[in-house]
Amino acid sequence: MKWNEVKVETASEAVEAVANILMEAGASGVAIEDTLDIEHFKSDPYGEILNKEDFTSLNDGAFVMAYFPETIFLPEILPFIKNRVTQLPEFGLAIGKNIVTVSEVEESNWATAWKKYYHPVRITRMLTVVPSWEDYQTSDPLEKIITLDPGMAFGTGTHPTTSLTLQALETVLRGGETVIDVGTGSGVLSIAAKHLGANEVYAYDLDEVAVRSAKENMDMNEVAKDVHVAANDLLKGIEIESDVIVANILADIILLMIPDAWRLLKQTGRLIVSGIIEEKKQLVIDAMQAQGFVVDQVFQQKDWYAIILKKPEVE
Repeated sequence: MKWNEVKVETASEAVEAVANILMEAGASGVAIEDTLDIEHFKSDPYGEILNKEDFTSLNDGAFVMAYFPETIFLPEILPFIKNRVTQLPEFGLAIGKNIVTVSEVEESNWATAWKKYYHPVRITRMLTVVPSWEDYQTSDPLEKIITLDPGMAFGTGTHPTTSLTLQALETVLRGGETVIDVGTGSGVLSIAAKHLGANEVYAYDLDEVAVRSAKENMDMNEVAKDVHVAANDLLKGIEIESDVIVANILADIILLMIPDAWRLLKQTGRLIVSGIIEEKKQLVIDAMQAQGFVVDQVFQQKDWYAIILKKPEVE
């Protein structure tokens, strides 16, 4: 069987959004080649597992590659992809060159084309993301393994928006918490939360494709099999009082969930938001403070930010 590769050359900050668009269009797998992954390898003490030789064809920006079976008629899908990507600047994301190319690949080549971009990577002191086919063993008793299917995981897990959020979760979770994961995507944050001791985890995503992907990834991780996964529009209609709410989504979407996050977060809880580019950081902080939140910690990697917020202490 033959496959068609649709490659989008875009800006690093848009890779997760572009990957979601391609999965919504029916892609059977997504691979990401991002120059930020190379920088992460060079600068991060936990990046020693990544094979940097696989990332050599870009000087800046990123490629997002999606694979479609030849039975799918691409001329019907490409306009949808191009239109959705072109709309991303409306959400504050640069899209770089925004060049879309199509090429044909044999099934044997497809099987390895996206696997070469995905290797075990230790993201934080405790958390390592491992592709489902890798036989990865650890000798570190503190290391927790998150197994993901990369066809559904939208990349290697080293993108700043993911790694910053995992670092923030590792900072706030102590065990026994109730956690809500807004815009769960691959489910990586929910799996991490369970590894870090959360008692109950509720994972929501508006996209049914993401919900199915998250459920499949939860099932591959014994610790996360009891995570509650469902389709939902942000926090609308949710009535679960939470110790931690985490959202790795676009800054403009974060603004829409602030009142509900305030409503659901316990007085002693923490709100973690990520996916925030430098140009949007102050906008998010101002909106949070207007609601009453207090900035607790700010994490930064390159031009990306994650913010931990809390409610003010009651005297």
